[in-house]
Amino acid sequence: MRKEYLKLDKVEGPLIVLSGVNNVSYGEMVSIRIDDEEIRKGKVIKIEGNQAIVQVFEGTAGISTSNSAVAFTGELMSIPLSKEILGRTFNGTGEPIDGSYQIISSVRENINGRPINPVARKYPRNFIQTGISPIDALMTLIRGQKLPIFSGNGIAHDELAAQIVRQAKIKDADSDNFAVVFGAMGIRHDSADYFMKSFQVSGVLDHVVMYVNTADDPIVERISTPRCALTAAEYLAFQNDMHVLVILTDMTSYAEALREISSAKEEVPSRKGYPGYLYSDLSTLYERAGMLKGKEGSITLIPILTMPNDDITHPIPDLTGFITEGQIVLNRELSQKGIYPPIELLPSLSRLMKDGIGADYTREDHADLAAQIYAAYSRVQDVRSLSQIIGEEDISDVDKRYLKFGRELENRFISQEDHENRSMIETLDLGWKLLSILPVDELDRVKLEYLQKYYRNEGE
Repeated sequence: MRKEYLKLDKVEGPLIVLSGVNNVSYGEMVSIRIDDEEIRKGKVIKIEGNQAIVQVFEGTAGISTSNSAVAFTGELMSIPLSKEILGRTFNGTGEPIDGSYQIISSVRENINGRPINPVARKYPRNFIQTGISPIDALMTLIRGQKLPIFSGNGIAHDELAAQIVRQAKIKDADSDNFAVVFGAMGIRHDSADYFMKSFQVSGVLDHVVMYVNTADDPIVERISTPRCALTAAEYLAFQNDMHVLVILTDMTSYAEALREISSAKEEVPSRKGYPGYLYSDLSTLYERAGMLKGKEGSITLIPILTMPNDDITHPIPDLTGFITEGQIVLNRELSQKGIYPPIELLPSLSRLMKDGIGADYTREDHADLAAQIYAAYSRVQDVRSLSQIIGEEDISDVDKRYLKFGRELENRFISQEDHENRSMIETLDLGWKLLSILPVDELDRVKLEYLQKYYRNEGE
């Protein structure tokens, strides 16, 4: 018979504190019975001597120091897993919220999985086609990569995430061995409904599993949401040999929940009030993505975060950038111009792109084309600054061609419809069509053989 503790020391925010405990482990699940009626779940998040701090998933409303009975289960938090999770929607603790049954399976996995051992990692190679030109051509997503999206409040990152889910395509993968795991933390109900309807209408819901924590759900649930999502992804990838794309939004909500719980535990804060272990905590999530030697499956991770005040030096994007392999940066100015997706090219990059493109994967001219577009667009920024000082009429003819290239690149290459799915070849051909606006002697990043094959003088 399990021992019950009938007296709490205090209730603070989403936490309860009790003393005199023994044989209790960090991360152990807790059953909390209130007034001999309601049962809530909790998890041990701190142990000091014989004192334990427990976070309550359903919140502490109605809990007092004397009306509750607390029992430690001796088990870590785990979720049941089978391939039946595909097409289903769960909350942040793995409970179904789609009106259907709970998954019944002999397989239960602890959600607190460990980062992949670097020695066991297989180097990512093949690309994932998103159908979005700036991503596919200039910051190519590689299977097994961690590539975050840095956005801001009010920018169309939800639409971009949904489009990637709808259009993501891996060579030699089909619906039988490709899946998407979508984890949402602290999102509004209308955003949750948008994702659900978007996946249903496009017909991809049958290979998508969703873990959703809305803004009015308990904040402690946000801590477990990405862990449930990644645990499901590990099961599908490494036990069922599937290629899994994981999208987590919004990591800022996750970090703020971590900060609130850290404050309730009275821990010493670090930069901007976030706990000093924010870096290591984020790494325990991001480093669960990748590929394993001897396994066919893979986990590709796209975490999305909104930068407070559009500040890329804020602790959340700053630390995320250290752990991951590049970033896709969304720009508010482009968004205000009506450009979708508003991807800012110059600060965006994919560090693994060089090894997943070229003749064996995309096309032989891909790397040179991407380098030339980056160089030309960088020159566009200088010409725009000059034209604001002396006027567009007084700049050289070559500089005018650069201005035209910049406008066309933003309006035809970066911008596309939210249902437009361009193939890699269409994207590369469009890139050459835009580069052909410039004089051929300005294209110094491209091999002569590619110029002869793909350049078409359209500058006149």
